[in-house]
Order: sequence, then C-alpha cells, then structure tokens
Amino acid sequence: MRIILATITLGLIIGCSGLDQTQDLSPKGAFIDSLLNEMTLTEKIGQMSQATGSWETTGPVIKDPDMVDLASNGKVGSFLNVFGAKRTRSAQKLAVEQSRLGIPLIFGYDMIHGYATTFPIPLAEAASWDLELIKTSAELTALEAAAAGLHWNFAPMVDIARDPRWGRIMEGAGEDPWWGSQVAVARVEGYQGEDLASLSTIAATAKHFAAYGAAEGGRDYNTTEVSERTLREVYLPPFQAAADAGVATFMNGFNDLNGIPVTASELLVRQILKKEWNFKGFVVSDWASVQEMTDHTIASSDKEAARLALLGGCDMEMVSTTYREYLEALVDEHPEFITHIDDAVRRVLAIKYDLGLFQDPYRYSDPEREAKLVLHNDHFKHARAIAKRSIVLLENRNQTLPLKRDLSRIAVIGPLVDDKETPMGTWSAQGKEENVTTILEGLRLAVGDQTKILTSNGCDVNSSDKSDFKKARSLASKADVIIAVVGEEALMSGEALSRADIGLPGVQLELLQMLKATGKPVVVVLMNGRPIAEPWMYENCDAVLETWHLGVQSGPAIADVLFGSYNPSGKLPVTIPRAAGQIPLYYNHKNTGRAYDPSERYTSQYIDEDHLPQYPFGYGLSYTTFEYSDLSLDKPELHRGDSIEIEVKLTNTGAFSGEEVVQLYTRDLFGSVTRPVIELKGFKKVYLEPGTSTQVSFTITSDNLRFWDKDLNFRAESGAFKVFVGPNSVDHLEGEFSLID
Repeated sequence: MRIILATITLGLIIGCSGLDQTQDLSPKGAFIDSLLNEMTLTEKIGQMSQATGSWETTGPVIKDPDMVDLASNGKVGSFLNVFGAKRTRSAQKLAVEQSRLGIPLIFGYDMIHGYATTFPIPLAEAASWDLELIKTSAELTALEAAAAGLHWNFAPMVDIARDPRWGRIMEGAGEDPWWGSQVAVARVEGYQGEDLASLSTIAATAKHFAAYGAAEGGRDYNTTEVSERTLREVYLPPFQAAADAGVATFMNGFNDLNGIPVTASELLVRQILKKEWNFKGFVVSDWASVQEMTDHTIASSDKEAARLALLGGCDMEMVSTTYREYLEALVDEHPEFITHIDDAVRRVLAIKYDLGLFQDPYRYSDPEREAKLVLHNDHFKHARAIAKRSIVLLENRNQTLPLKRDLSRIAVIGPLVDDKETPMGTWSAQGKEENVTTILEGLRLAVGDQTKILTSNGCDVNSSDKSDFKKARSLASKADVIIAVVGEEALMSGEALSRADIGLPGVQLELLQMLKATGKPVVVVLMNGRPIAEPWMYENCDAVLETWHLGVQSGPAIADVLFGSYNPSGKLPVTIPRAAGQIPLYYNHKNTGRAYDPSERYTSQYIDEDHLPQYPFGYGLSYTTFEYSDLSLDKPELHRGDSIEIEVKLTNTGAFSGEEVVQLYTRDLFGSVTRPVIELKGFKKVYLEPGTSTQVSFTITSDNLRFWDKDLNFRAESGAFKVFVGPNSVDHLEGEFSLID
C-alpha cells in the first residue's frame, strides 16, 4: 500500500456520514489504526527513528546512501536539519514514492528565535513583557519555516534557569515559573496557531523535559538533583502550561534527574506527562540522548539503553540508532513491548495526520511560496518592534539618555560596534550576517549629516591585547559622548557554552575604565546572552542598556532607544548577580531562620560580597518616572470560590510618555512547607502620557495561591497573605488579606 492508497482510505473514512468523531473510532483514529495494522514491526520502529541530513555546499540533503536506503524502505520516520522547499520535496519522495506504505516524513529543525529572519534571543524577548509580540515572533518563524518545507520546530525551550553560568539560559524566559508559563503558551500558540494543517503553522516542541536548567554548577549536560516538590513548583509549570496549550511534542533533556536520565524517566514521561497531564502528542529524545545513557552508566549496552528509553516513554529516537538496531530483538524477548511501540507509533502518525501530510505530503514544499515569504519586509518590521521593546535600561545617571540628535561628535567604541554575527546570537538557524544591521549602521541611519561618528574597536571581545586602546582613547576624548559596545560574542552563550566567570570577557572592563577616565559621558550598550556580573560597569558608567542579542534589526532598535524614538520599557526576566559566587541567586527564594542582618554575624550573608543582587528580577528603568500610590483591596478576606480585586494608582510623573510593567506579587506568610518570600502572580503593561494617571487592577482567586503542600497535594492553604504591586520584585506597595475556608 503506497500513500496513494492510504489517501483513498482516508477519503473514504472522512466521507462516511454520521460518524461520531468524539468516539475512539474517529476518522483520524480509524485511519491510523488501519495503517498501523498494515505495518511490519520494522516499519513501526522506522516511525520511531529520526536521522539527520548531511550537507553539501547548496544546503542540507539526504545524500548518505544508508539514509537514502532507510527512507526508501520505511525505516526512518523523520529527518532533522533538512530544509528548503526543493530539498524537502526531494527527500519526501524517497519515503512517499519508494517505500512500501508511502508514509511521509516529518522534517524538524531548531528555530529558537527565527528561521531566516532572526528575532531577539528568547531571554531578550522575555524582557519585553509583551506576550502578543512574543507570539508574533513565533508566528512569523512558523510562516517562514513552513514555507521552507519544515513541519516541526524544536522550540520553545521552557526550562527555568536560575544559574546564568548555564549557556542555555538565553533560550528560555528566565527564572520565574509563572512568567515562563505565560511565555511558553504564547510561543506554542504562535508556532501552532489554531490548526496544524494550516500552511502557516508548524508543530512545536516543549523542551527539555525536565529540570535541565538546574544543571549543577551551571555546566551544560551536568547532573541535576531536585526534590519532587521543587520539580513540581519550579521546573514543571511551564511544561504543563505548554501541554495544556496543545503543544504537539515534548523533547527529553540530556540530564539525569535524581539518578535517572530523563530520557528513561517513567515518572516524568509516563506518569506525569502522559497520565497526569493526559498528553496526546509524542516525545522525542534529544540528540543521541538514548545512546548516551551508557555514558550515564545506567545502561550497560546500547540495547539496554533502547529498552530503558522505550519503557520510559520516549516515542522517537533522535540521531542515535538503538531503536532501529535493537527494538525488534527486544520485542522477541519481551512480546509485551509491542504495546509501547504501537502507542509510540500512533502518536507519531497522529501528528503527521494533523499536519496534513497524509493528504498531501508535498504541501509544504513550494519554492514559489518560500521565495515570497522568507525574509519578508514585514518580518523585519516586527524584528525591530520586538527588539526595541526587549531592551532594558539599567542605569541612566544625570539623564544621560536619550541622546540629542544634533551632537557634533559621537565616539562608538568597542569590539561589537560593527559585528554582524553577534546580534544574531547563538541558535540563529538560517539567519545570515548579510541581513543584520549593526549598531554602527543603525546609528549612522539615525543621526544627521552634522554628527560625526568616530569609531574604534578598542579591543577584541575575549583577548588580552590592548594595543588599540590608544586610538580608542584619542577618538573618545574628541567626542561629546561615548557609546561603548561591549559584551559576549554570539558563541559565548547557548548549548555547550557555559561560563564559570560571567563578567565581561577579555580586557573589555579595562576598556570601559579607560573610556570613563576621559571625563566624557559613557553609555554602555551591553550585548550578551546571559546576565553579566560586572559591578564596576553598572556603578560607574553614566548609562547602561541591556540589549542582549537582538537579531537582524539590532542596530535600528538600539538607535531608537538611544535617541529617544522609543522610551525603553523592558524589565529583567532574570536576576543579575554582583558576582558568580552568589549563584544560584533568584528572587523567589525561601525564608531562612537566620535572615540577613548586617549587624549580626550569625545570619545568612557573605563576608566578602553583598548578599543582594546587582539588579532584581523585574527591574528596568524608563526615561520617565512612574509613581505608585493608593494600593487598595476591595475586601480583607478571600473565600474559596470568590475573588479579591486589587487596585493601584499609577502616575507618569516625568517628562516623557512611556510604558510601565506593573507587577503583582504575593507572599504566603505561613504554610505547611516553607514558602517563597515573594511570588509573581500577574502583570499589566500600561502606557501613560506625562502627568497622567490611571487605575491598574488585578484579580486574585484561591487558585492563584495554590502550591504543593507537605503531602504533595496541589492546593491553597487558608491563612494570611501579603500582596505587593510595584515596578519590580523589590520596590513595591503592599497590602494584606486572609484566605478563609
């Protein structure tokens, strides 16, 4: 039976009238069962196997004779790293027109912050606190990817990260589980839309399941030790939110969790994901994570690794080949394993069905559509809009910013002033340097002919060479203001790019100190994929902009903020530490029996560093000022099933119009287990003209107060609570209420 016959069967099933699609025998279910009954064990295992394409100068192809043989004989169900409308069509033909059953392939790729149009890295977009724009980035990524013949994105990464040494912190939404959950839903909805069969959507992947962001020492791939309570309270909420939003697939992590590699975790996948959350999609391993269980020393052989992964609920193996090599023998030895295999194959076929691949396996592979949609001008407009909203103003002494456009001379100094690779960041998919507008180019577009821009690199990003300092000092001394562009290169954060020292690399700090010594105002433009711990920079430079890695429109977006075309409104989705020795450092920590007291020795503190961060979660300045006043609650007691309305007056007391991210937090004063000192529960982004005020309101119900109690029941306990409203997790107004049974 080729795909043509399968399509006829599908048409007959859909054509049957009076079929109750809420029953198990839905058209989709009947089609999959019929196809499954036709499949040999070898073909079933093929659907559970994913291979990677090889490369030629023209792009990724299925060139290896072994890969061609696998696709032609139904022994592989998916490829990653094969993209482009022509190439995916060519690869699809191998499976559809040469294999016995003609089951189409599904093509996946890592598009973490864009396909060809590169948007800000996810951590940067999380700083925008703009869920609609975050969703739009995902929508446009899906639109370009689908036009390029892709069906499946290995994103969003929804790992909570409390350790900025971990390179992959740049891929997620930061340290807070509530905010991480909101961003996860926005991205899933953006990638998948309302219908996976639409040619503008792709299947999404929630990764890495789970607690991968808790790697010890912030060292990628390292072991993780997390209690079940912490797992459920901190690391699982964004995954559950993604599952509830209908995410098509999950991906295992590389880590082990409490002694069990997560690729083989029955607790995570079979119990929590597939049973408790009733997840209907499929689970794919990370790259060779099945085979790597031998290195974890939990599997004595590749065959044992395959057995553990199958029993753990991993439905598809990425790149390594233990399923293809050993599952048939395992079924011979354990006939009952066929139920796990059939379940996995049903899940994989269901996603292919939802994508419309059985109806038309070539529907995504249209070169004309690809040429029309990829790198569309509208995508660049969005890239600029989200980039400028992702910038966080950390310091602005003496109102150094915004700059005037009629300055005579601006010195633009630093190793990243005209770097086209760094703004794209890591995981830039098919982003190309030629499409990037650098900060130097952005500044030149923003100023008039009367402003002269003087530029020098000063030094390289990660070098001890200071030979260019003299030139940089000479140019800086002639300028009205110095813009210092420093930070991390693109490949200093991301996968396998952890750092023990998260200060400025190389001699960049010395460069800043030299520039400051000229007496001219120094504006730091910080480009980075993680929080940078560099107290001198923050405490001595006149202004500091956290610009992250902002993508193709980095330069214009930064210029928009520097010159005041856009008033920065970004807020930190992570805590910025003063020193790496404070890590892990996060805002929603627990109380201690000996809380910090500078007058007492035997309290929780360091003897060589402040215990407080450089900047707290939620922090970010504006060119204007906002005043919070008149916090009120409509009642002092909250009964279950009821709600409390919280209201605060927000006033723009400055000279600029602007947006403020008003943040709502609560504290459970007493619980059956220790509770965080403060927890984010909501936010509102409010725009105000100078001198105007508005009332900002929030609603709290008992559902907002639930946590995992001493018996690991998810519930809200009655008692006293505090509520906080303010511009960040430290500065706020507060009120009190009680939850009453």
